[in-house]
Amino acid sequence: MTAESFFLLLFILATAMGGWRTHNLSISGALMAVVVGLIIGNAYGFPGLFVLGVFFLSSSIWSHLFKKAKHGIEDRLAKTSIRDWQQVMANGGPAALFALMFSLTGVDVWTFAFVASIAAANSDTWASEIGPLSHKRPFSVRSFRRVAKGTSGAVSLIGTVAAVAGAALISLAALLMLDGMDSTLFTLITLSGFLGNLLDTLLGAYVQLDYCCRVCGVQTESTIHCGRRTERTKGYWMNNELVNALSSLMAGVIIILLY
Repeated sequence: MTAESFFLLLFILATAMGGWRTHNLSISGALMAVVVGLIIGNAYGFPGLFVLGVFFLSSSIWSHLFKKAKHGIEDRLAKTSIRDWQQVMANGGPAALFALMFSLTGVDVWTFAFVASIAAANSDTWASEIGPLSHKRPFSVRSFRRVAKGTSGAVSLIGTVAAVAGAALISLAALLMLDGMDSTLFTLITLSGFLGNLLDTLLGAYVQLDYCCRVCGVQTESTIHCGRRTERTKGYWMNNELVNALSSLMAGVIIILLY
């Protein structure tokens, strides 16, 4: 093992441990973060991990900010702000896949897909975390009616702006850190990341599983609420993690097609 590989491994392990100690990652989430980090680190070294780190750091910061303004939203979610292995895989798995393809082929387009997939994940996370700060309830893209904050498939002006900004931040990080990036690719990757977020919204509105609590009547993504099993009201097999993974994966496919 070279000195660079040793420090790379040490950095990945320390980052995963830090995520667990700060309650941003569960134990399973930390282990999956190590796997994803090793694949990306092997492909791009510290620059690639920096791009991935910008996503995890910024999304973690937003998930902890303005907790009072987002009160009650976690009741509608199947997960908390502590990411488990499924959430890490959903957000980082497509990026790891594209990084692996780059390691095997050396073709630059896989790098652009790698960045676009992270841009989509960041776009969706920023929209989900910042959108609820709006004073007005969001619109459902399915019913075009105002719905409760945190509802899958709902959009707001502030959430849409946040989605664009989240994708642009990842594109900027890649522009600064990775070879082969330029201003045109910055724009295309930002667009691809935002389109991935839009796909996430559409899947959330039409096919993602949704449930209703039999006790309090709240709409939720969880199969258990108020200590009882919830009743399915929408969707069949696609949960939030699968929606996130598909959206990030498609963002990578979009940049490949555009490029």
